Amino acid sequence: MSIHSAKYPKATETLKKDRESLLAFYDFPAEHWQHLRTTNAIESTFATVRHRTTRTRNCVSRPTFLGLAFKLIEEAEKTWRRINGPEKITLLLEGVPFKDGEPVQDDRPVQQKLAA
Repeated sequence: MSIHSAKYPKATETLKKDRESLLAFYDFPAEHWQHLRTTNAIESTFATVRHRTTRTRNCVSRPTFLGLAFKLIEEAEKTWRRINGPEKITLLLEGVPFKDGEPVQDDRPVQQKLAA
């Protein structure tokens, strides 16, 4: 029993209950952690679209609205950062598990298994 559980029982119980979800972050490549910490790329892109479209709500039809949204997102895309460690995406798609940010197979790092 930690010293915090007596003072903050609800918070402690929530952390215990959601432990696996909270630590799922480490099941991805370490290079991707910076990208996983935030949804800002999504939020800022749609904030731009929302900001522009609320001003023109009554002036456009659905097809012109979709065209406007597409162009706004296409413009926002030019300022997006590239993902760190793009070569690790192939491993993720192949189903290679990661532990503490490193790829593993049979409880050994992938690099060691390939060298063996």
